[in-house]
Amino acid sequence: MELDKCLEVLYKGQLLPEVTIRALCFKFKELLIKESNVIHIQTPVTVVGDMHGQFHDLLEMFSIGGRIPDTNYLFLGDYVDRGLYSIETIMLLIVLKLRYPDRIHLLRGNHESRQITQSYGFYTECLNKYGGNTRVWTYLTDAFDYLVLCCIIDNELFCVHGGLSPNVQTIDQIKIIDRFREIPHDGAMADLVWSDPEENELINPENGIDPNNLEEFFKPTSNQFQVSPRGAGYTFGRAVVEKFLESNKMSRIYRAHQLCNDGYQVYFDGLVTTVWSAPNYCYRCGNKASILELYSTNKFYFNVFEEAPENKLLKENFNNIYDDSGRMTSKVINDYFIDDGSDDDDESFRDVDVFSEEYQARSASLRSVQYFL
Repeated sequence: MELDKCLEVLYKGQLLPEVTIRALCFKFKELLIKESNVIHIQTPVTVVGDMHGQFHDLLEMFSIGGRIPDTNYLFLGDYVDRGLYSIETIMLLIVLKLRYPDRIHLLRGNHESRQITQSYGFYTECLNKYGGNTRVWTYLTDAFDYLVLCCIIDNELFCVHGGLSPNVQTIDQIKIIDRFREIPHDGAMADLVWSDPEENELINPENGIDPNNLEEFFKPTSNQFQVSPRGAGYTFGRAVVEKFLESNKMSRIYRAHQLCNDGYQVYFDGLVTTVWSAPNYCYRCGNKASILELYSTNKFYFNVFEEAPENKLLKENFNNIYDDSGRMTSKVINDYFIDDGSDDDDESFRDVDVFSEEYQARSASLRSVQYFL
């Protein structure tokens, strides 16, 4: 199994044989089992947010930020689902990790999960591209169980896919999590990949709100943990962030998990930053993407980029997938995302926007998530 030959095939956007994927996943697990739940790396490094199967944008990102091994990379998770090329995306990253293990590091996102990938595209993509059997999906989702949860850069920058947890006060508590499993519905491991920061939002004073009345000027959000509208994880405020950073002698948190129109978003005066790396998300959202180039702890640059030229060709086929309002047709939802054997003409699916926050929260709630506050 020659890794350089695999890379040559993968950079062309071609699929590897099933037997090769099986062998690569085995070697990948052998490599990752040696790593702690929390890995430590040094700058310079480029931090990458969600990619979601947008393979051509991954290549575009490499052309902008530099290829491995010339550039060090930390990926924050969510490599699969949503996009049309999840297999090509995750296999390229796996082989790069095997070929250059000290140059690329991969964290686990909430979509690196058997349950989520059965609903958001990756499972069906594996069936379609590998003759209708589930073996490739099984090899890859088994490998997901070995991905690490967090990364610390220069001993003071804390990196995670989602956010913080009420079950985690110290980084040492993360180190003892049993990560070699499916992501559970609740608890520390789930929170690390599902949670989101939530900052007080200013209400527009033109709507009749007195800006001198701070109680009315701010929307009623909490500085503490609140149950997330996603149906899993929590939202957390500034007080939670400040306490975690102080207790663990960290200075900032970098995370992904949330779409940002400008490619990144800064919270709490820079204490938390979201990095988003999937431009024109789902080939229709129109957002920019970014990678965070960290030169040292306090010297960094958000390299903002737009979608790859190849993605524009995909839009020509949108009439086969989306209706005039930009929503997936009921047949595509049933066949590609739901895949539950329900009737293709079911009226309940005709107006569903599978990319909306409402749909995500509703589908997550169907998993019967229980919270222990």
